[in-house]
Amino acid sequence: MSAAPVPSQTPEAQKPEQDAPAPSRLRTVVLASLLGTTVEWYDFFLYSTAAGLVFDKLFFPTSNGTVGTMLSFATFAVGFVARPVGGLLFGHIGDRIGRKHTLAFTMGLMGVSTALIGLLPTYQQVGILAPALLLVLRVAQGVALGGEWAGAVLLAVEYGPDGRKGRFGSCPQIGLALGLALGTGVFALLSDALSDEAFLAYGWRIAFLVSLVLVVVGLAVRLKIDETPAFRAVRRLRELPRSAPLVELMRAPQARRHVLLGMLARWGEGAAFNTWAVFAITYATGTLKLDRTPVLLAVTAAALVMAVLIPVSGAAVDRRGARRVYVTGMAAFSVSVFPAFWLFGTGETWAFAAALVVTLGVVHAWFYGAQGTLFAALFTTPVRYTGMSFVYQVSGIFASGVTPLIMTALLALGSGSPWWACGYLALTGLVSVWATGRLRDGDLHVPTGPATLGPTTGPTPASAATPQPAASPTCPDDTAGPSTGSPNASTGSRR
Repeated sequence: MSAAPVPSQTPEAQKPEQDAPAPSRLRTVVLASLLGTTVEWYDFFLYSTAAGLVFDKLFFPTSNGTVGTMLSFATFAVGFVARPVGGLLFGHIGDRIGRKHTLAFTMGLMGVSTALIGLLPTYQQVGILAPALLLVLRVAQGVALGGEWAGAVLLAVEYGPDGRKGRFGSCPQIGLALGLALGTGVFALLSDALSDEAFLAYGWRIAFLVSLVLVVVGLAVRLKIDETPAFRAVRRLRELPRSAPLVELMRAPQARRHVLLGMLARWGEGAAFNTWAVFAITYATGTLKLDRTPVLLAVTAAALVMAVLIPVSGAAVDRRGARRVYVTGMAAFSVSVFPAFWLFGTGETWAFAAALVVTLGVVHAWFYGAQGTLFAALFTTPVRYTGMSFVYQVSGIFASGVTPLIMTALLALGSGSPWWACGYLALTGLVSVWATGRLRDGDLHVPTGPATLGPTTGPTPASAATPQPAASPTCPDDTAGPSTGSPNASTGSRR
């Protein structure tokens, strides 16, 4: 596809950027995107862990344990409803003003909201005000995370050189695994070190207050980075959206198609993660009667395996293409659901841990490592922040937020048997396989796979060129050096 003509330019606007980002700058960029997503996901998943273990007792006391759990998970789901608001708000700001300052604000908002949760009074102390305040802070968490994910991925992908965008795009995805590992790991440590009474009284609050320390470290790194080369090029060429980025996004038929297919492609991923990382904890400690600490340690171990394997997925994206890697991963998820719950049903802690390491640690890592780069490729640079946020966060309502509720209800429908729930999960995976298969490689705006690795002919337009620096040591570096053959891959300016 050919690049669209750009508006008339001043001589300064026509100049390409001459200086390649120094390796030290690239390391800072990768570290900033990784630290940011780690802190944001740590904060977000603290809530999900506490929702299954603590909040139902302290904020939603009821004589019916199932009702209390579902009320607790309902506030968990509210965070996903708030995420599209944050995605559209910060996506608009990020496409208009830039990625850097937007990401600094989202991190600060998340950190303050999480710390305040750790200071909340309980239902027994202040009555209905306690769950109301918890709900407000959960909404603030959702708004913050809604603006974080797309910006962090864009920071990495838009700095990433041709031929290495898959690995760069996978680096912020590691933050999901590290945030989950930190969240469950801290809860496991506190749970093991304190009695049940002490843990419920004050132990869980420590995990939430630690967020402030992580946010300070993350902000210190994030404020050191510059705007991405792709956004600077768009701003220099005066290609910023003339109207609201969301309006621009919905005007283009291809963009509308990518929004719909992207949300369906996201369904299986959201359902998978919130089953293995959220629902499985409650299922194991409630239905299977497994001890809390070993269950949390199993989730932590699976998350650490996922953190190690996500960069492997990113390297595969550079060799095979983001769409192909994502499809195979979603297919593997659909196949793995029934064996995983069969292992859960043995009631053995080792079987639960083994199933979780395979499904969350290995299978999820394979498709999640490709997801960021794939979704970035759906949209052009001027509306990419908004487009990615819309796809990821709006789909999060049905793909992620209500998954624990649906799984709990289907478990009750089956009188404790998990097979109705397994059927639902397998269906979401197959829908995602179909939707991803409907995407066409030629329509993607960040080319990945074999086409970006081999030598090509033809000059790279100065208006779209991004210099090719060395790969960041933070992610695997096992492919050939970057090519110069994809004229518009760096800025995502293909139309």
